[in-house]
Amino acid sequence: MDLHNLKPAEGAVNRDGKRLGRGQASGKGGTAARGHKGAKSRSGYSKKIGFEGGQMPLQRRVPKFGFNNINRKEYQGINLSKLQELVDNGTIKNEVTLDTLVENRLARKNDLVKILGDGELKASLKVSVHKFTASAKSAIEAAGGEAISL
Repeated sequence: MDLHNLKPAEGAVNRDGKRLGRGQASGKGGTAARGHKGAKSRSGYSKKIGFEGGQMPLQRRVPKFGFNNINRKEYQGINLSKLQELVDNGTIKNEVTLDTLVENRLARKNDLVKILGDGELKASLKVSVHKFTASAKSAIEAAGGEAISL
C-alpha cells in the first residue's frame, strides 16, 4: 500500500443523505419530501413515456397520415455497375451468390436482394439472388450469364 492508492474503508464516506420518512425529528418525516397529494406523492407511481402532465402529448398532437404495410418486403438493391466493378477488381470471377455479396458488404446476411439494371455488365456471371428487374435479367443474359431467382 502506497500513498497513491490509499482510500477510505467501504461505506465510510458518501452517505446516502438524509433518510426519508423516519419521523418529524429527522427533518424529512411526514410527507418525506414528496409534497402534499398528487400521483407523485403515492407509492408505486411511475409516469408513462411521453406523459406531459396532462397536456396533450406531442405524440397525439401531431397529425398522422399515410399507411405502413406490415407485410411489405424490403429489398436491398444492387446495380449491375456494382457487379461489374467487383469483376474489374477481381473480387468475383464467374458466380455471384448471396454469400459473395455479404462478404463484399453490399448486403447483410438476412437481406432480400434485388439486382437492378443500372449500369453495364460485360462479364458473363451466374447470379443467384432473390429478385431481378426485367432490364437487369436481360442484361445478364445478353452478357452470356445466368439469372437465378432464389
